[in-house]
Amino acid sequence: MQTFDQLLNKYGESHQNSVNKLIHWICIPAILFSLVGLLMHIPVPEEVSFNAYKNWAGLVLALSLIYYARLSFGMFVGFSLISLLLLNTNLILINFCGARDCNSIWILLLIFTFAWIGQFVGHKIEGKKPSFFEDLQFLLIGPAWLLHFIYKKLSIPY
Repeated sequence: MQTFDQLLNKYGESHQNSVNKLIHWICIPAILFSLVGLLMHIPVPEEVSFNAYKNWAGLVLALSLIYYARLSFGMFVGFSLISLLLLNTNLILINFCGARDCNSIWILLLIFTFAWIGQFVGHKIEGKKPSFFEDLQFLLIGPAWLLHFIYKKLSIPY
């Protein structure tokens, strides 16, 4: 098993171009936000009351937190906070749209689609294919790669 730093370095190899990096700073959070929101729309069994945490997004985020905990306690803490933020901001969007004549699913699908298009444009500019084509765990390393830059800037160990 590769170490966390090895995974970050491997991911970083296909993210050297400054335009691609900027695109990733915009698109990765957008993908996370929209994916969590879309997962929140999948119906849960009737015996589970829907709220910001008891839904498919909460389950997927909990499983991803186990992955981050195995890599780094610092990433686990950071993504615990990010997970709460993603769940709660999506709940705000869902409730906002529910009270008005808009459909949050379409908003989230647009964000998700345009963010992925942005990712592929960034990799076209970079001239390298996305890392997750080689190993699916890089879908989880991408967000950690961004967070590790924030941690470094703030001198927080990860």
